[in-house]
Amino acid sequence: MNIKDIHSVYFIGIGGIGMSALARYFQFVGKPVAGYDKTPTPITDGLVEKGISVHFEDNVDMIPKTFKQAGTLVVYTPAVPAAHSELQFFKNNGFEIKKRSEVLGIITKDTFCLAVAGTHGKTTTSCILAHLMKECNMPFTAFLGGVSEDFNSNFVLEGTEYSVVEADEFDRSFLRLSPNVACITSMDADHLDIYGTKEELQQSFKDFAGKIKPGGTLFVKKGLPLEGITFGIEDGSDYRIEHIEVEHGTYVFDLVTPSEVLKQVRFNKPGRHNLLNGLAAFAMAVQTGCPPHRLAEALSSFKGVQRRFSYQIKEKDFAFIDDYAHHPAEIDAVYQAIREVHPGEKITVIFQPHLFSRTRDFADEFAESLSQFDVILLMEIYPAREEPIEGITSGWLLEKIKNPHKKLILKSKIIEEIKHCKTGVLVALGAGDIGMEVPKIKKELAYAS
Repeated sequence: MNIKDIHSVYFIGIGGIGMSALARYFQFVGKPVAGYDKTPTPITDGLVEKGISVHFEDNVDMIPKTFKQAGTLVVYTPAVPAAHSELQFFKNNGFEIKKRSEVLGIITKDTFCLAVAGTHGKTTTSCILAHLMKECNMPFTAFLGGVSEDFNSNFVLEGTEYSVVEADEFDRSFLRLSPNVACITSMDADHLDIYGTKEELQQSFKDFAGKIKPGGTLFVKKGLPLEGITFGIEDGSDYRIEHIEVEHGTYVFDLVTPSEVLKQVRFNKPGRHNLLNGLAAFAMAVQTGCPPHRLAEALSSFKGVQRRFSYQIKEKDFAFIDDYAHHPAEIDAVYQAIREVHPGEKITVIFQPHLFSRTRDFADEFAESLSQFDVILLMEIYPAREEPIEGITSGWLLEKIKNPHKKLILKSKIIEEIKHCKTGVLVALGAGDIGMEVPKIKKELAYAS
């Protein structure tokens, strides 16, 4: 595929975080862009504001005429069912059709590509990396898996020499990439509906490591079963953080590299997991030639990523936090961060499980992770791409939680529940549509105060 030969680009599933970044890219390079998605969201609203035509009904008649002509590239996400009528139309009429990951691989193959992979942490790490490269005035394009608060976007174009991408393990998408520098933050079992076993998932990460270009560099969190330059916290890694202190919610620490020690580095995002994300991004950015001392300074000005430990309200006696956590390991990381920054406070969690299969596969781990909170408000399972699985319900999960302060709630009753919730910290967790409820919760809490 040669981008110069593409007349226009049509996206099926344009509202996905990765798909919308590609849509913005193609519009930026002057291609007409349009697409379909299941429901309107703030992401699709942003695309429409940019002049991109988006509709929400699977209807071939709603595809604009210009996109039914020769020269249209059709991009789709694996979450779209094979029977989707618009996808079938393009297949039956001989259009060039590619997955998002294939297109991303083609766009980045002639750049110096920095790819972040991992079952947790890849979005924050890639957003920090983009921020660091911006602060060093590097000519780069970034395709991010979340909305960076530094750029207020999931797509950044500051040049084309370098590319920053989130390497997604879902559907083995990251095997379409050929990075110069790669990082693997974690390899916990996930997406078992795709991989079947933890061992098969880990093999895919090993395969991804094998996609690095000759002479390239791999960074791995220390302890992962891969050969590479290691990073970690106080564990003897090649790149490591030592002597951590917390000053008014900010981490202050020494950053040790293979060649020097940078003293009194500051980072403002809570949680040891975020410290690791920042360290990984720093190590990757060093590979581009950015001066380490400049990168260390830039870590202190990173604002964050929407729905990644995002403070919606932060007052002296109350905090409301929103996070995308949808895996037990991620829930544990959020809990650790809250306990470190808000010691002694009562913590109430609103959790929306994501996928029936993930709930089934990690039910005991979810129950253990959620039981740490003082109060648990459990929502119904968000199905995403799945059909229900018999016996797998939020009620079933609730029974496994060994904490008496728990309750099953409907999405429509969230506001009613929080009106009666006396807590020091309220946190909303989940990868489904709970994020759409966060502004409503924030408004209610602000009104009540």
